[in-house]
Amino acid sequence: MMVTPPLTQIRAADRAPQAWRNGGGRTRELLAWPAGPNWRLRISLADIDADGPFSVFPGVQRWFAVLEGGGVALTFAGAEQRLTPQSAPLCFDGADAPGCRLVDGPTRDLNLMLRGGARGCVQPAVDGLPWSDAWPWRACFASGAACWHGEAGVSVQLAANTLLCNLGPGPCRLVASDPAAPVFWIGADVETRETPA
Repeated sequence: MMVTPPLTQIRAADRAPQAWRNGGGRTRELLAWPAGPNWRLRISLADIDADGPFSVFPGVQRWFAVLEGGGVALTFAGAEQRLTPQSAPLCFDGADAPGCRLVDGPTRDLNLMLRGGARGCVQPAVDGLPWSDAWPWRACFASGAACWHGEAGVSVQLAANTLLCNLGPGPCRLVASDPAAPVFWIGADVETRETPA
């Protein structure tokens, strides 16, 4: 029988930003499992300040969602796709490395990357409605203050830009204090008895 690790909160405010080598932005790594360069699952926040191409990640399933700002225009094989905080998260092959153009100034964005054959999802949380998708590993992310409600009356208050990991099985709900601040469910087919670092 698999034992679910305890709930773990990871706040972006507690993670030091790492500047990109091209000077176009900064990344805060919220989670990497396993820790180190051979991760299979990685979740991060990116602050994009300038136009430029995404990094190439062969063999990586990548999810991308705009949290703040006017949005971006990503170019795949000559076709441009615009994303704003109101857009659904986009899933694409990390080897594609699209060009990125800021629509109206800097943005903050959520990234999920999975490799080694792992698959997952990032989907908007509908305010107050239960989420029961049966991924082996489940989490949620709130770009604004929110409250997560699990089974047996368990609830957790989340500060803005917080990742809550190890939700375990069963239905849960996410209620945002600000309806305009995007909140997301995150699922992945990785299985671990450890708490991701």
